[in-house]
Amino acid sequence: MSTSFNESEQPGKIRRRWFAGLAALGGFGLLSAAQAHGWGRRHALDPQEMARRLDWRIGRLVQEVGGTPQQKERLVAIATAALAEIRPLREQMRQARREGLALLAAPVIDRRALEQLRVSQLQAADAKSRRMLQALAEAAEVLTPEQRTEVAGRLKRRMDRRRG
Repeated sequence: MSTSFNESEQPGKIRRRWFAGLAALGGFGLLSAAQAHGWGRRHALDPQEMARRLDWRIGRLVQEVGGTPQQKERLVAIATAALAEIRPLREQMRQARREGLALLAAPVIDRRALEQLRVSQLQAADAKSRRMLQALAEAAEVLTPEQRTEVAGRLKRRMDRRRG
């Protein structure tokens, strides 16, 4: 079964995925949301709107797993800090993609420059991944083992529905 790409529907679909990832904040999906910040848009969300959505999503998750206002505050702080640190890496990776396109469109292909660009992209992706894992571990430590189990179960059900 093939899926057709409809440009008018894609931004909404991406935003829904972004929010679904953020809902998994409790230690398993915190920075899936960060990673997806701004997908499907020509510009990123306004910082106040981003903060409002982050607060709402985390609040909803904490409420669903029986969390406390203190847990919510700590999770919001973890997510906010991680997003702030990842934002420059996302821009660096975006700029590298532009540079790669320019290198590939050049009259003469500079394989050495392409390789250097590839290495820098891997380094940026590794730094982003390290920061995401750090934030995930911090978020997981905020929740109780029972809450983490509940979040994991919710994520598994969500993934199963998407595959089905």
